[in-house]
Amino acid sequence: MRSPPRRWRCRELVLLFTLLGTLCDPGSGQIRYSVPEELDKGSFVGNIAKDLGLEPRELEDRGVRIVSRGRTQLFALNLRSGSLVTASRIDREELCAQSPLCVVNFNILVENKMKIYAVEVEIIDINDNFPRFRDEELQVKVNENAAAGTSLVLPFARDADVGVNSLRSYQLSSNLHFSLDVVSGTDGQKYPELVLEQALDREKETVHDLLLTALDGGDPVLSGTAHIRVMVLDANDNAPLFTQSEYSVSVPENIPVGTRLLTLTATDPDEGINGKLTFSFRNEEDKISETFQLDSNLGEISTLQSLDYEESRFYFMEVVAQDGGALLASAKVLVTVQDVNDNAPEVILTSLTSSLSEDCLPGTVIALFSVHDDDSGENGEITCSIPRNLPFKLEKPVDNYYHLLTIRHLDIEETSDYNITLTVIDHGTPPLSTVNHIPLKVADVNDNPPNFLQTSYSTSLPENNPRGVSVFSVMAHDPDSGDNARITYSLAEDTLQGVPLSSYVSINSDTGVLYALRSFDYEQLRELQLWVTASDNGNPPLSSNVSLILFVLDQNDNTPEILYPALPTDGSTGVELAPRSAEPGYLVTKVVAVDKDSGQNAWLSYRLLKASEPGLFTVGLHTGEVRTARALLDRDSLKQSLVVAVEDHGQPPLSATVTLTMAVADRIPDILDDLGSIKTSTDPEDLDLTFYLVVAVAAVSCVFLAFVIVLLVLRLRRWHKSRLLQAEGSRSAGVPTSHFVGMDGVQAFLQTYSHEVSLTADSRKSHLIFPQPNYADTLLSEESCEKSQPLLISDKVDANKEERRVQVSFLFR
Repeated sequence: MRSPPRRWRCRELVLLFTLLGTLCDPGSGQIRYSVPEELDKGSFVGNIAKDLGLEPRELEDRGVRIVSRGRTQLFALNLRSGSLVTASRIDREELCAQSPLCVVNFNILVENKMKIYAVEVEIIDINDNFPRFRDEELQVKVNENAAAGTSLVLPFARDADVGVNSLRSYQLSSNLHFSLDVVSGTDGQKYPELVLEQALDREKETVHDLLLTALDGGDPVLSGTAHIRVMVLDANDNAPLFTQSEYSVSVPENIPVGTRLLTLTATDPDEGINGKLTFSFRNEEDKISETFQLDSNLGEISTLQSLDYEESRFYFMEVVAQDGGALLASAKVLVTVQDVNDNAPEVILTSLTSSLSEDCLPGTVIALFSVHDDDSGENGEITCSIPRNLPFKLEKPVDNYYHLLTIRHLDIEETSDYNITLTVIDHGTPPLSTVNHIPLKVADVNDNPPNFLQTSYSTSLPENNPRGVSVFSVMAHDPDSGDNARITYSLAEDTLQGVPLSSYVSINSDTGVLYALRSFDYEQLRELQLWVTASDNGNPPLSSNVSLILFVLDQNDNTPEILYPALPTDGSTGVELAPRSAEPGYLVTKVVAVDKDSGQNAWLSYRLLKASEPGLFTVGLHTGEVRTARALLDRDSLKQSLVVAVEDHGQPPLSATVTLTMAVADRIPDILDDLGSIKTSTDPEDLDLTFYLVVAVAAVSCVFLAFVIVLLVLRLRRWHKSRLLQAEGSRSAGVPTSHFVGMDGVQAFLQTYSHEVSLTADSRKSHLIFPQPNYADTLLSEESCEKSQPLLISDKVDANKEERRVQVSFLFR
């Protein structure tokens, strides 16, 4: 009978093993513990926090966790107490079978440091398994003529425990014919044999029932029993004999199922049924019977399922050959499995960073992974590699763990994401490999300022533009991404003509389109110097500037302005004098005009638009000079009126007109001499009266009489000469010699021409005063300077004054 297990005594060992079985060497990176098997879930194994040099509360903050490959987790971390505890009940026999040393290896990962600690826990065996026979009942046959001392092989028991708790001895129930002998095999197994002590007599007793008990060395001692039934047979005096006591064969693990491994050969000299042999496994384990098949007649051993070197490297079995007379012989068979490179390396990612900032330092850990190959020898040797053109490398910190880390700074503008190919290859023949892809995105850092396509820009805009019109568009590019590449455009603060620049133009902050906020005038503003700033939305933001020159283009929006002759400001009217002795081409006067526009919009041309006597005068097309087209005749009217048009070359052209009044007189010097002989009064009121008398005398005696004499002739010739003289014209570079005679009160001659004439006694110092003397564009030619200059006569009458003064001024050069 089996003794019941006394587990309560095993509990007494738990505390002892726990207190004495912990060994830690954190300095070397190896932590060791020992713990008995069959502890309850959550039982204390070791103070892992203390051994890691951490406080219990730091375990969760630092991401401390257990990493292991392909095995059910046997241990867990108690983050509250900082202890390593059991995750479930641990059965040493299930875990390590008959191995004398049962060690569980795993790793502790400190996540924030990317550091691995190797942990080794030894599982201590307790006496929790009974010795067990494969069959609880067994028949043994023996010839009745067997001699005393004949040994009969009995089934042996197995104990899953090891060491002192393993199988130690056998006991046989008391009887008269048999005794028990225990033989130790080369494998350390104890084999019981039944030894015949006294001769048998089948006729007296055909069956002998015995009880075989197997005992272990534990405390308390556990046992197992088997019922042995000895059958007494008739005499068979020759036992079978194997040709070898031990057979061995070595086969690769990848042989097909059903392959014959070897054939056992045994002989028996007996005849008949006593010489017919039957082969069978003796005390085979379940694993043996499931893996191999033995032909009972031929002794051939073949496979029932595939062999796996990683599961079992060899198989040990015993084959029995028995004849019909119950005699038997046994032979040992050893099947060695050869490793074949049939397992590709395996990669297990323990920790992975999916995104990394481009400004991370070299040496930053991206991933932590382990590699494993179930094969052995060269088939299990592994090489890890990544492409060489990547900014990463592999480091092996402990065991089969690898770090994937950076070797230089990353640049998202160069590569925004990586798909790192990790290749793991073994050294077998042929080699097997595993390829894994580790994705990594590079997080952008604002390290690039916006860049404009050009170093500077220039554009043009016609003046008089509508408000709000689009002027130009600038564009900048930022090689960063996201907000770091989102560009905002702005204009640098500045002032122009005392007005903020922002009142002239604006820029769309998103598109970079420049808009005009006002209508520009070329005559006031010809160019606008701007600085455009492009800023990204990074933190901190980066920016760059570019200059933009806006040129305002001239439009023909200004009519020509007549500078000379100008309208007097005092209400008087100017008259140009032309002597009757003037030759054809004589420069009478010159029309001076300007145009505020520029370019061809300011190119002016002059033409005679209307004349009181056509053909008498011509106007220079480009100079504006008014010259006589023919010699003046007595019949020519004293008063000549010309309308001169000044036109620019714009599109469409703009023009202005001026009316010139000419006085034709040949005796002006005589009048001036007469005027010069008049006694000058020092009283201003007398001067006014004298001026009027001089004008009256001159007008009546000279101009009016001459005008009446030639009036009839002039009228008759005007129609005939007008057509001949219209096409004639001449040019001169000098300023016209102007002769002005002003009269007020002599309405028969010149009703509208009144000017002020100032005369001095010294003619060399005299000068001509125009109504608007501020125009500097009036030019004097050499010819005009040799003639008398324009004379201005102003009328002012005061009846209450008796004294008169005449002041005459001549201008000579």
